[in-house]
Amino acid sequence: MSLKRIFLVGVLAVAGALVLAIGGLMVWKPWIPPVEMTDPAPNGTRVDQAGVLGNFYPAAAGAAHPGVLLLGGSEGALGTSTSRIARALQAQGFSVLHVAYFRAPGQSPRLALVPLETFDRALAWLSAQPSVDRSRLAVVGGSKGAEAALLVATRHPELRAVVAGMPSSVVWPGVDWERGVVNDSSWSSGGRPLPALPYGRPSFSGGRRGIYDRGLAALPAHPHTRIPIETSPVAVLLVCGEADSLWPSCPMARQIKASDRARVQMLAYSDAGHAVFGPPISTSDPRYVRMAGFGGSNEGNAAARRDGWPKVVAFLHAQLGR
Repeated sequence: MSLKRIFLVGVLAVAGALVLAIGGLMVWKPWIPPVEMTDPAPNGTRVDQAGVLGNFYPAAAGAAHPGVLLLGGSEGALGTSTSRIARALQAQGFSVLHVAYFRAPGQSPRLALVPLETFDRALAWLSAQPSVDRSRLAVVGGSKGAEAALLVATRHPELRAVVAGMPSSVVWPGVDWERGVVNDSSWSSGGRPLPALPYGRPSFSGGRRGIYDRGLAALPAHPHTRIPIETSPVAVLLVCGEADSLWPSCPMARQIKASDRARVQMLAYSDAGHAVFGPPISTSDPRYVRMAGFGGSNEGNAAARRDGWPKVVAFLHAQLGR
């Protein structure tokens, strides 16, 4: 066999292997987070009634406790990461409803045009529970859940506190894990989409965060897409990582704080990314080595959680009581 023919066969073999690999990736799609419906046992119960699907973690028996509506991010359904937050809050004396709003059975597979009425119903259900003091309610969310949490606060003046981890200052278009980003707004109200700030132009530079950075640059032309948190009397705590590579959570947190400096507190961590928010994670935990996946270092994200989580709990106790 000639050298030229050997080279051609080699090229064709490599090309074939690449086609098979790409085809396998398109079938397997490892970038899509799994749909998780975490079992709430032994200290919680599944809720599927009155248009509410979630896991409820009641505080200890006795007098009614502060209630927390907990919203996960773009992983959807009832993911284990958010359920760990729910259990950690329950251990601190809060009755927590971790609610699903997309990707769960019977719900849309897309985070697009999610009715804000979903959260209205969840708050109504939570406030009606015997273990909950309806005069002491808060909403806590991370990432897209933080975007939703801030919107919920603008609709519910009875809330006393909001904690938003890796927050957004604006309404963004939705997410479809099968087809990528979409043009529809993430949220709707009364059957109508909320105005959404368009994503910026895709580019090889800046990664996924780049479409958010470039979108924010156009915010002056789309002022109605900003979340008007200043219209709510609620106290707000924001937690973000300066090295967040998923979206610009700290720049957006600063935009929120600038809108109402008196009621908005902010915790920003320089060597943390999109894993900045939640209960501390030990170095022996298998999740520790993945904390830098969306910015910062494993050590920086872990240190941010060790410092930030007690402050989150203290903030909620200060606003809601014990």
